[in-house]
Amino acid sequence: MGFNMCLQKKKNFMELYLQAYPELAALAASVNSDTEAFDWLLKNGYPEFAALSDSIDDEDEATEWLERFHYDFLSLFAAACRQDTSAMQWFRDRDLKMFLLLIDTIQRILLQQSLDASNVHKLRRT
Repeated sequence: MGFNMCLQKKKNFMELYLQAYPELAALAASVNSDTEAFDWLLKNGYPEFAALSDSIDDEDEATEWLERFHYDFLSLFAAACRQDTSAMQWFRDRDLKMFLLLIDTIQRILLQQSLDASNVHKLRRT
């Protein structure tokens, strides 16, 4: 549940996770498009979480990397986050409620990112 709260950017949970589970805090931030968190994952021995974050964003190279290094569960999880029907069904069939909750949260994050990307009022000025 705490990781789900980090994904939702709940400050108290993020602060706790930064101390106890920095890799999960960085993963949550990376899923939320924080490039510094993504870089932290790579530099601190968590390339699988960096690849997971990119695979969730439908980056083919990241998905291929996960599969090449046998992170099959992470690849399946990323596919479910991308709304792959068979991957989502795999989690349902095993009644993995916590993962289904995380998948739902990440799907909502991705939807919001997509909406933000098409909203001219939220685009960064260069």
